[in-house]
Amino acid sequence: MRRSLLLAATALLAASGSAVYIASSADAAVACAAAWSSSAVYTKDMTASQSGHNYTAKWWTQNESPATHSGQWDVWADNGTCGGTTPPPTTPPTTTPPTTPPTTPPTTPPTTPPTTPPTQPPVGGLPKHALIGYLHASFANGSGYLRMADVPADWDIINLAFGEPTSATSGDIRFTLCPASECPGVESEAEFISAIKAKRAAGKKVLLSIGGANGQVQLTTTAARDKFVSSVSAIIDKYGLDGVDVDFEGHSLSLNTGDTDFKNPTTPVIVNLIAALKSLKARYGAGFVLTMAPETFFVQLGYQYYGSGPWGGQDPRAGSYLPVIYAMRNDLTVLHVQDYNSGSIMGLDNQYHSMGGADFHIAMTDMLLAGFPVAGNTANMFPALREDQIAFGAPSSVSAGNGYVAPAGVQQAVSCLVKGTNCGGYTVRSGTNPNFRGLMTWSINWDKFYSWEFKNAHEPFLNGLG
Repeated sequence: MRRSLLLAATALLAASGSAVYIASSADAAVACAAAWSSSAVYTKDMTASQSGHNYTAKWWTQNESPATHSGQWDVWADNGTCGGTTPPPTTPPTTTPPTTPPTTPPTTPPTTPPTTPPTQPPVGGLPKHALIGYLHASFANGSGYLRMADVPADWDIINLAFGEPTSATSGDIRFTLCPASECPGVESEAEFISAIKAKRAAGKKVLLSIGGANGQVQLTTTAARDKFVSSVSAIIDKYGLDGVDVDFEGHSLSLNTGDTDFKNPTTPVIVNLIAALKSLKARYGAGFVLTMAPETFFVQLGYQYYGSGPWGGQDPRAGSYLPVIYAMRNDLTVLHVQDYNSGSIMGLDNQYHSMGGADFHIAMTDMLLAGFPVAGNTANMFPALREDQIAFGAPSSVSAGNGYVAPAGVQQAVSCLVKGTNCGGYTVRSGTNPNFRGLMTWSINWDKFYSWEFKNAHEPFLNGLG
């Protein structure tokens, strides 16, 4: 989340025509596109062309140029210079799921949570069904600046976007209000702090969201871990916040080769993040609010792929949030996966689900409420989380993210998950979930820009669930 959108190539092509040439590997030696566009390709055996070279996409990429990222993370393989005169196709491919899964998904998905879910009581002060949104506090992003004091009372959790590091590996997180040159009308720090205090007095939770699309955070050392804890604590104390939201994207989290057990991770960036979050929880106690906003690639894709895989050829970021979620399961307030800017993901029905309707929200959220085998291994189950720990994220408007679903579709998904009604063709494995926490959106600012469609539709709907 932030200024750039991480779009699947097929979605971008559908929206804008043949902005980038995608061909089968058989075409790679003889065909070449005119240009490469900042799209994302996430299937194997697909190619793109740039600067006279063809590249094969080995895995999901996120706005990464083939020329500059060839070989990095096994994303692109340089197939050499283009040749021949074969013209590029005029239509993009119509199917996008990965073609070579490392393991065969289980034929019988779990119907009950595989292990006992955490028993810690939830953090107090939240309504049963919450409305959660991100506030562009440090930048404008085209939607306009919104002062903290002017955020409507309907928002139960307000995530301040974003705290970002001084460098990717420093662990030194900084947060500053949007400069007046970018955000006319921005309040003073004193006014901002006062408005946060008033929100909290009214029962709202205000969190520092760390990361975003541009804020890569890699805690590669214990020194970076400790700096993360001290710098985040300083921000929490300065602004009087309730906790943090972990919005690590891009290359922030990945798994080292051989790190295959999500319950016992060994990769430093994972181990150090877990330790840092536990330190923050210990420092602030029971009232500390911890939320997470991973993309589907880092969570639900773990049903099929985990890390670099048994042959070392997969994207090591696949499923890399799972060890963090698992380790923090007793301290996690809300997990709200971004059900947007996503490729097609396999659900517990072993079918691929795509953005754009209620089905994607239902299938992706059901995985977290039911639990699932990691990398198709039924002996290695990711356990279900509590209902009150689960929400899902949806764009507030067509400008906010790829995968916008109109209010009726979002509410169909919630009704299915909460009551088991109107589920379409998907059979929910988790049963009914009356304590489902609610909805997250990117963003409050974009919602205001579109006349509060998200808030006005969903706040009364959530309140009416009982």
